[in-house]
Amino acid sequence: MNTTHQENRQDGRLLRRSLDGRILGGVAAGLARYFAVDVAHVRIALVALSILGGAGVPLYLAAWVLIPADGSGIAIADEVFGHVASHLSRPAPRLSQPRIGHDMKDSCFRN
Repeated sequence: MNTTHQENRQDGRLLRRSLDGRILGGVAAGLARYFAVDVAHVRIALVALSILGGAGVPLYLAAWVLIPADGSGIAIADEVFGHVASHLSRPAPRLSQPRIGHDMKDSCFRN
């Protein structure tokens, strides 16, 4: 498995979801291109995993979220985490604390 990864890196191939020949998210076509196998074999394996153990659907969804699309260096998960992190890194707005004793008395007896 290590030699395949090294060969793919030397060839300049990156694991990407394919925009060409895709049916849903391009995961099967991208995996087939990366491992140089027929896309039908990858699709059959995913369907078999879905039917036999139910692992095909979660694996496909995880790959769809984690593998970037062709022409993009950012996976869907990276975009979501970046968006959430940008919101979390901002300071929370400062809310003024009401003076409970005075405000309640004023609003209860006002007419």
